[in-house]
Amino acid sequence: MKKFSTAAARLLAFASVLAPLAALAQTQPAAPRCEFLPNAPDQHLVVRGDTLWDISGKFLQHPWCWPQVWGLNRDQIHDPHWIYPGQTVYFDRVAGRLRLGTPAGGSNTAQSQDMRLAPQLRMEGLGKQAIPAIPSGIIEPFLAQPLIVEEDELKDTPRIMATQEGRVYLSKDDRAYVRGDLKGGTSFQAFRPSRPLKDPATGKVIGYEATYLGTLKLQRKAQADNEAHSFTVVTAKEEMGIGDRLLPVPPTPILNYMPHPPEQLIDARIVSVYGGVTQAGQNQVVTINRGKSDGLDIGTVLQLYRFGQIVADRTDGKKEVKLPDERYGSLFVFRVFNHISYGLIMQVTDTVQIGDVAKSPE
Repeated sequence: MKKFSTAAARLLAFASVLAPLAALAQTQPAAPRCEFLPNAPDQHLVVRGDTLWDISGKFLQHPWCWPQVWGLNRDQIHDPHWIYPGQTVYFDRVAGRLRLGTPAGGSNTAQSQDMRLAPQLRMEGLGKQAIPAIPSGIIEPFLAQPLIVEEDELKDTPRIMATQEGRVYLSKDDRAYVRGDLKGGTSFQAFRPSRPLKDPATGKVIGYEATYLGTLKLQRKAQADNEAHSFTVVTAKEEMGIGDRLLPVPPTPILNYMPHPPEQLIDARIVSVYGGVTQAGQNQVVTINRGKSDGLDIGTVLQLYRFGQIVADRTDGKKEVKLPDERYGSLFVFRVFNHISYGLIMQVTDTVQIGDVAKSPE
């Protein structure tokens, strides 16, 4: 009995070690396979209007896998090379890699070397002519605008309290009078609190999407506590007026977009389609009910699924059965808040609808 007890104790101790490891394995997704298309071309001439996603889609089953086939990791972005129109991308079938230069075995050894590339999207600088990772023009308006705000986040921000000559709405070059603590700022963006965003799974409010109205520039700071600051409207995307709130203009972002699967299992839902519609297609922007607190970051790629309905099985006494979620596209996360993220819809074979599923790639 003593020997048995000792062995049992060892088994229990071993199980206690395996249990947390098994739990961890359930939260760590397996690395998705990055495979080339069976009909992948030998080469592609880069032209203006290409994106890294588009080019990779000509060679790979999953276009977001391009960092792997370039031999990159997420840390290799400090001394980037660029891909420009006029260059040629070659498929080295022997090495299973993509390269710039002459095909493997070409006469020009210098050009056929494996150039480790870290293509990236910059908003300014010498890289403007390089092709972007994803369609940059679509997401640029979302990069510098804090579209998602927490409850009461705008409550104590500077506010427009009067307008030039009592106008109802302000447009470009109009004068606005503002009350509130500017905290040393001189350039501001105007927002109007908008509708709450509810989690499709729980029904709880997880954030508020503020409507971006335009930008204002400080002309004269208030000289007394009971005096208003004087501002001029610099740009006006929409009409702004009394009660609208101001937030400082953030620095111009310089961002790298290295697509990658999430580091933990993600099972998200589509919360909204930007613009207030209920359906979306390729190159449109949506929000999902997962963010920084769930492990998402910029560049995370998720797969889109139509949520499987629950139907009655008429072959088995009409028991309720859930149909499998059907995959139909992919989503590229480009801006992340605490509980909500913005994603750009990439390739899809169906329309994206509110409530659809966005999961870790398989």
